[in-house]
Amino acid sequence: MKIRENSWLKNSLLTDLSYHSLVPIITAYIALGSNLGDRPGHLRAAAAAIEKHPALKLISQSRVYETAPVGGPAGQGAFLNAVLKLETELTAGSLLELLLAIERSRGRERLTHWGPRTLDLDLLIYGDEIIREPGLTVPHPGLSHRAFVLAPLSELAPELVIPGLGTTVREMLSKVDCTEVWATRLQF
Repeated sequence: MKIRENSWLKNSLLTDLSYHSLVPIITAYIALGSNLGDRPGHLRAAAAAIEKHPALKLISQSRVYETAPVGGPAGQGAFLNAVLKLETELTAGSLLELLLAIERSRGRERLTHWGPRTLDLDLLIYGDEIIREPGLTVPHPGLSHRAFVLAPLSELAPELVIPGLGTTVREMLSKVDCTEVWATRLQF
């Protein structure tokens, strides 16, 4: 397990320079999606906000994929999807709160279940933890059957064994229909 001095906390509101906090560094995977407005712009803004946060370190990002909407009301536009790999000092709950705040900053409104959205950020995996709490389930419950998440995640971690499922990302991807998932040339 990686441990580092929690400098962002030490340098925040705390003024005692002798304060030291050692926290574990957790590898997490975040799914990004958008099908309203400036879709590439929403993905770029989310990645930039994550990269700027002092308790997060962006390690890598997948290509951007265009995908047909899954579920929800008919007539929605296509989604852009991607996955980020990061290291974090935040707890899973704090990371989720940050992701929700980033969504809101991009105009996300939760009006219709699986409806169109400016930005959707999902905490897919948080280390090797299995979390079942109100409002927070990790690994993400839809992970194993969503090609729009598995395709970009497979770019970053094809041999990653999903906690609690005992299956690699590559194995899960081989079992889903990817006919409506296309890699794009978009950069973010």
